[in-house]
Amino acid sequence: MDLKEIQNLIKFVAKSGASEVKLEMDDIKITIKTASDENKETTFVQQIPVGNAITSQPAAVPVQTTSGTPIATESVSDDNSKYITIKSPIIGTLYRKPSPDKPTFVEVGDSIKEGDVLCIIEAMKLFNEIESEVSGKIIKVLVDDSSPVEFDQPLFLVDPS
Repeated sequence: MDLKEIQNLIKFVAKSGASEVKLEMDDIKITIKTASDENKETTFVQQIPVGNAITSQPAAVPVQTTSGTPIATESVSDDNSKYITIKSPIIGTLYRKPSPDKPTFVEVGDSIKEGDVLCIIEAMKLFNEIESEVSGKIIKVLVDDSSPVEFDQPLFLVDPS
């Protein structure tokens, strides 16, 4: 089962309203759990190799169910309360440029609109374009180029005004 099939399964489960789905095949076991809090939905995918030689601990990997776009939430600190924080939807390596010889996607001071590509996150040898869900102006870049990022880690501060 490849990543695309797993993502399609996650989307299907999220739309169906099921709270938990377990799938066991010859060489893998997948458990998808969803929990809803108002407008926030979290999906956990656990892929465990099944066989005689399991050598590592299985790990739960949170996966965003909204087609790879980042989560935008209001920042709560007094200093940054008017800014929106764009967070990483996946775990991987963040790249601010489409390739080493190209300019960065966005810089501090750039105006962005919904759908603009902000960066790329490489996860499992797949390059995922991270698009903005908000319009505004980049106030601060919180992550360096070619650095690892965690799920829900703040990447950019955006002034929506």
